[in-house]
Amino acid sequence: MSGLAEAKDEAERAALIEAGRLLFARPCAFFHAAQKTAELPPPGLPEVAFCGRSNVGKSSLINALTGQKGLARVSQTPGRTRQLNFFNLAHRLVLVDLPGYGYARASKDMQRDWQGVMFDYLRGRPNLLRVMLLLDARIETKSADRAAMDLLDAAAVAFQIVLTKADDVGPQRLFARIAEAEALARRHTAAHPLVLVTSSATGQGVPELRAEIAALAAPAAA
Repeated sequence: MSGLAEAKDEAERAALIEAGRLLFARPCAFFHAAQKTAELPPPGLPEVAFCGRSNVGKSSLINALTGQKGLARVSQTPGRTRQLNFFNLAHRLVLVDLPGYGYARASKDMQRDWQGVMFDYLRGRPNLLRVMLLLDARIETKSADRAAMDLLDAAAVAFQIVLTKADDVGPQRLFARIAEAEALARRHTAAHPLVLVTSSATGQGVPELRAEIAALAAPAAA
């Protein structure tokens, strides 16, 4: 199924939004964690991974998408998540919460260990259909974000930029941030052209993100 960028009219767009709502109304449950490459589960269902700098709001966004406040663990301490967490959504899709990157206060050994596993996953996962690359709408794009985009390009892993925490940005600044993100997407061969703008606090953009993800899910069982 095509996503929102390919919708021909409002009726098709509405159908995609509804498909996303229906999918995320189904049960979603944690089923696996991996701290080492050897611990990754065998490839199976299509996977959509959430990637971004530490404290960008990955876990909060997963909770908002699924409507389960405690599904993905939210920490106020950047760099706390050091493993890949896998969630089964209705036996049609797997959501993957990746460790945050770019946390300067983590030791070099710690950064190498958990980011190495994350990058091994991104490079070698055959059923990974898209990475949702989260950027904080309140701040400028960091060098670690650009490095992640370059890696995804090199690995030929499709990614889509998702701005988070949009509720905490004024309209003028948000408009400029969207324009910046769209320009970044145009410069990267693996980037999806549609930039999504979200807020876990208000629900802004959540239906659209659900629609994009639902378009990648396996068909429902007959």
